[in-house]
Amino acid sequence: MRKFGAPESIVSSYQHWYVLLRPWQVTLGSLIVIAREAVTAWPQLSAGAFTELHQVTADLENTLQQAFGYEKINYLMLMMVDPDVHFHVIPRYSGTRIFADCEFIDAGWPGPPRLDSVNAADQGAILAQLHDTLTRHWPQ
Repeated sequence: MRKFGAPESIVSSYQHWYVLLRPWQVTLGSLIVIAREAVTAWPQLSAGAFTELHQVTADLENTLQQAFGYEKINYLMLMMVDPDVHFHVIPRYSGTRIFADCEFIDAGWPGPPRLDSVNAADQGAILAQLHDTLTRHWPQ
């Protein structure tokens, strides 16, 4: 989780999951959903984690829709470098979005997300504003 900026990047926490703001914004509002359980394979997750994932994804999609009006959403479970069970959540946009006077593009639209193309939100102030926006919209 530290690689993804935790604990500062935590947007919400659940019994079995954390939702983090992705430090490298592929698109506006890119997130990480990471299991709290110390497992490195999808089938090792507890039944409770699978059940709770329904609420986590409902909350994050609702929040991202309210905050940024995404058009589609991609969930990527890659785990090539970071072995802990986690997803990259990439909201998708057909056009440019402006947030905090910063331009965000979806370089892969309408194809797969371009993880090698990162928007300029790696600046601390913009990430902090993104974090604040998401936490304000997150269900309590």
